[in-house]
Amino acid sequence: MDALPRFDVEGQVALVTGAARGLGRAIALALAEAGADVALGLRQLGNDGGLAREIVALGRRALPLQMDMMDLQQIRRAVEDTERYFGKLDILVNNAGIAPDNFAENVTEEDFDRTLAINLKGTFFASQAAGRVMIRQKRGCIINMGSQAGFAALPTESVYCMTKAGISHLTKCLAVEWGKYNIRVNAVAPTFIHTPGTEPALSDPAFRAEVIQNIAALHRIGEPIEVAGAVVFLASPAASLITGQTLLIDGGWTAR
Repeated sequence: MDALPRFDVEGQVALVTGAARGLGRAIALALAEAGADVALGLRQLGNDGGLAREIVALGRRALPLQMDMMDLQQIRRAVEDTERYFGKLDILVNNAGIAPDNFAENVTEEDFDRTLAINLKGTFFASQAAGRVMIRQKRGCIINMGSQAGFAALPTESVYCMTKAGISHLTKCLAVEWGKYNIRVNAVAPTFIHTPGTEPALSDPAFRAEVIQNIAALHRIGEPIEVAGAVVFLASPAASLITGQTLLIDGGWTAR
């Protein structure tokens, strides 16, 4: 074991789902900056906003992939293509997710099914596909995107909260089951972060003020890179004894 901790992922291969924007984009860039080649899981191939070029400019390889998280064939094919192109898969970041906003009494079956399909079912089967590669390799790291919503009730987000609580427990289950293959499974659980997905809600001054107040210790909304830094840490050798955990990145929201 190294005498000092390493906080990089030099020479590793990562696959990031939902990579086109927001947290996924920041995570993909941070992993590339830390030394990884990155496969980009995209709901619409060709719509990465120049992300692949940015990764190449950092001196790493990039592989854009069609990966709609509601299509199990696309999920499996993306993992297979990543292994085929790079020769291995060291890191999977299950970032893709949605959060329809509605009071519980008004939630439609369509929104319920779609949220579970992407947030839970998609995460599970992407993990399964990557896990099969990592079991053969006898090593790997999976990082799931949870949320503070898995630990605190958020009005109008009952279905989303349920899926993110499920992500935390799935993380524990996979960590226990696959630890014997030297596969670590963790999750990160952010608070409200400035992304295109949160912009409509945070543009409401009253809602924004309430969120800042509820982020009880730091009283500010997070930036994507602050989540990406935690992902790089969990993927790095510095976190080699950490598995089955969900790391809250919530500015103190759940510490109240």
